[in-house]
Amino acid sequence: VQLQASGGGLVQAGGSLRLSCAASGRIRGIKFMGWYRQPPDKQRDLVASITAGGHTNYADSVQGRFMISRDIRSNTVYLQMNNLKAEDTGVYYCRFNQGTATYWGQGTQVTVSS
Repeated sequence: VQLQASGGGLVQAGGSLRLSCAASGRIRGIKFMGWYRQPPDKQRDLVASITAGGHTNYADSVQGRFMISRDIRSNTVYLQMNNLKAEDTGVYYCRFNQGTATYWGQGTQVTVSS
């Protein structure tokens, strides 16, 4: 299974971006899809997630500004990011859990200028 993330870029504070992460390969029973953020010189933390049942979870810092969604047919997860702030800057990674395996995308850079 491979994950391909895209959609990052440079945006001014208050702007929006939409990240995508598409899975390919032998895909069966994805249980969890998530987006993580790693700011410069900091740890990677969960930003948003969605389970197979559609339950979503968000970090407090992005609640009300970010929205995670998925397309089951194409095995793609999206992260709509609105009202971006400078502190949202970082490399965003997608993660899928399938069975007992965990897969990570390659990361996409998001830079928010203030």
